[in-house]
Amino acid sequence: MTEPSPRIRRSFFDRPTLEVACDLLGKRLVKLEQAGRLSGIINEVEAYIGAEDLACHARFGKTNRNRVMWGPPGFAYIYFTYGMHWLLNFVTERDHFAAAVLLRSLVAEEGVETMLQRRKGRHKNLTNGPAKVCQAFGLTGKDNALDLCSPRSTLFVENGIKVGPETIKATPRIGIDSVPEPWKSIPWRFTCQV
Repeated sequence: MTEPSPRIRRSFFDRPTLEVACDLLGKRLVKLEQAGRLSGIINEVEAYIGAEDLACHARFGKTNRNRVMWGPPGFAYIYFTYGMHWLLNFVTERDHFAAAVLLRSLVAEEGVETMLQRRKGRHKNLTNGPAKVCQAFGLTGKDNALDLCSPRSTLFVENGIKVGPETIKATPRIGIDSVPEPWKSIPWRFTCQV
């Protein structure tokens, strides 16, 4: 079992989104369930910043779907996409400014058996995609708008491992081919080896 670390506080998320995105690498996502802890070390994220970012859901203004993004930092923004997948984002920056970091991948640590059951035994690619993470952790729309910084929350982020800035790679975001430049190529996807 992984030794629990201090939970990340709201002030961590209440900063520029690109800083939060890079600093999330190496942090541990945790979900508490009756059977125990599920956890994994975050190794890939993408930043989405404001209504001017044409790859960001905020480009449509405030809607029922994206309203969590416009709220205070440190909340989970979980949305349904392609009619089949849930995706988890961490709301960042100040209240009334829509920005978030999409969790794209993590390295599973605790609760792997539970994750394998939910992912139907796909051990090789267990949590190497945003929809796979949500499926493995059992996250759905019912978890949207959870306060990740509440001491009572069963979904939160805690300290994990140290990731040196020299190990972080920045590349364009994935799956936004229809988005115009410069947003299509802006290097707001961050990865690291863990």
